[in-house]
Amino acid sequence: MKIDFLYKNGWLFLIIAMLGDIIISLVLAKFYSGYSITKMSISALGNPSSPVRIPFNIWMIIEGLLFLTAIPAIYKYYRSVSGGLTKTVVLFVAIFAIGACIFTGFFSVNESKDIVTTASKIHGAGSVIGFMLFLFVPLLMGVLSFKNSEAFLGVIVIICFFISMFFFVLFVMSDKPEFENSVIQNEGLWQRLNLIFMYLPLIIVSIKRIIQMDVAG
Repeated sequence: MKIDFLYKNGWLFLIIAMLGDIIISLVLAKFYSGYSITKMSISALGNPSSPVRIPFNIWMIIEGLLFLTAIPAIYKYYRSVSGGLTKTVVLFVAIFAIGACIFTGFFSVNESKDIVTTASKIHGAGSVIGFMLFLFVPLLMGVLSFKNSEAFLGVIVIICFFISMFFFVLFVMSDKPEFENSVIQNEGLWQRLNLIFMYLPLIIVSIKRIIQMDVAG
């Protein structure tokens, strides 16, 4: 695949990956009897007993590849602003793509968290590391935006970072026994809201770049 193709289409691949992560999980949930989008994590769609595990796992691998193919476009746009910060952003995106997406497609979590297998351990480690790093991508992009004289965009991105962190904390707390039978136990809801605000800065930047490239011809 030619690098110029990735420079031109990487932002579109990024949008497809992020919107697909939200939309496809909601669509597949409709074909999984007993699955709750508010109480169950997205990765539960790929558990061994899930009727939608095959399309879900295939999609997760595709999603990871889409994130990886978007990296050249991100790097090219921001490298002149700050090479160090840009390298950190693309590294975090790459680890998320592999650990939280591609690993999820190959190593499924079990429907019950009480059942622990080698696959679920690999899945858990990859997801935790990937998510923890990707959480800071909006913050780094906010800094890059300010350094690139895009103050308004920088403010929006930083706000999204703090909102996504808030929902991530709720997502982590939802698994604790002391919050059972409370609104905090809505693991699936907090995860999806976390993803929306974590992805939103990249979606905004991607749309902006696509428009800029179209105008430039």
